[in-house]
Amino acid sequence: MDHLNKIYGEKKESVEKYKKIYSIKDLVKRIDSFKNYYDFKKPLTDKKKINVIAEIKKASPSAGEIIKDYRPVEIAKKYAKAGATCLSVLTEEKNFKGKVEDIFEIKREVKLPILCKDFIYDTYQLYLAKAFGADAVLIIISGTGVILASKLQMIAHALGLAVIFEVHSVVEAKEVVGLEDVIVGINNRNLVTLETNIENTFEVYQDGLFKRKQKEPIIAESGIKSEKEVQRIVNETGINNFLIGESLLKDIENKSSLLEKILKIQVK
Repeated sequence: MDHLNKIYGEKKESVEKYKKIYSIKDLVKRIDSFKNYYDFKKPLTDKKKINVIAEIKKASPSAGEIIKDYRPVEIAKKYAKAGATCLSVLTEEKNFKGKVEDIFEIKREVKLPILCKDFIYDTYQLYLAKAFGADAVLIIISGTGVILASKLQMIAHALGLAVIFEVHSVVEAKEVVGLEDVIVGINNRNLVTLETNIENTFEVYQDGLFKRKQKEPIIAESGIKSEKEVQRIVNETGINNFLIGESLLKDIENKSSLLEKILKIQVK
């Protein structure tokens, strides 16, 4: 958890910087004038096919620099051409080398729903994400706890943002499964070691809670490296929504890309 706490600490500095530039009133004006918003959740409710939220990021704490010549708009165009369902854009500055302005630039060129992937703890961040074109936000339960996450969710929904509650364990899943209008993302990354293991998806999902209570979309996140892993998750859990970043980014120049292969997988 030290990694997570460190990032949240650094994020607070960034949020304070933006607060000096844009007031809530400024952000509301931007929201009112922005036209290119899309429904993020609806495509993920289609259970008849694989849905991929393709992630855009320059770097990460675990992988370091992933792409040297980072052009988020060009990456987004390639993902869209390959058939991505939605996009996820890392906007954390220090560790992932992103910025919220990247969402705005992508939205000018690509007509896909966009998730603002960041370390959200302050309602101001919701207004900021929406003002720069985000259609959804991700809230990390390990970082906020359920009480704050629920408060953020209410404001996000009032702004028209879809919400993903990200969980890393059965304990966290028990706190959020079944909540109304909340997408649940099961993250396969260990927050202590930063290592990924897709077995976490099976462990969290097969506790039984999801089958009994979760009516909203479920997403498998992080550490997915091949179409075989996607096929296994589909076969053993029925989950057909995937958030994939590093593996797609490293493969993006191939003619028969990993994204295209994954999207061809049949859902029974």
